[in-house]
Amino acid sequence: MASQDGELQLRLIHTLSQSPILNALFTAAQSLEPLPYYIGAGCLVQTVWNELTGRPLNYGISDIDIIYFNDNDLSYAAENKVVERAKTLFSHLPFPVDIKNQARVHLWYQDKFGIELRPYSSLEDAINSWPTTATCLGARLNSDHRWQIYAPYGLEDLFGLIVRPNKALIDEGIYYSKTHKWSRKWPELHIASW
Repeated sequence: MASQDGELQLRLIHTLSQSPILNALFTAAQSLEPLPYYIGAGCLVQTVWNELTGRPLNYGISDIDIIYFNDNDLSYAAENKVVERAKTLFSHLPFPVDIKNQARVHLWYQDKFGIELRPYSSLEDAINSWPTTATCLGARLNSDHRWQIYAPYGLEDLFGLIVRPNKALIDEGIYYSKTHKWSRKWPELHIASW
């Protein structure tokens, strides 16, 4: 199993490296260090799905999600400083970048989504709760040019074009709303039932 995980990680890195947009993103994101951060799910997963289905690598990508973790200051003002810095840092990219401090998500999540959320303890804790096993994925290219990949449910579903619910946070309605949107863009996906 570890060998397959390693092979799929290498395949993921190779696929992400083929995208000029993601290359620029990963390089620019190195400026966020020493903040712990990941580039998250959507643009990574969609790039892999595009490569697997023969589409242009940036097909279907509408934005880029970057998460970071700073539990020393949970204020909106502190997060907004990072957001404003990111606007400049990523202004050369063709997609908007959404950057969020995962240490403060619990402060607004219930008001926005109607679901009570306990505070996350780390970036990995946040990723563990994302909506599907394939999208529980974060990646970064460290300043020493070593890749760091976090995929708590592995990469088999991602490369198998399989979408399964991760019931840690979402409900059935949210799951089917997301899968309906994705299956219109990628009809090759295998959508698991709730």
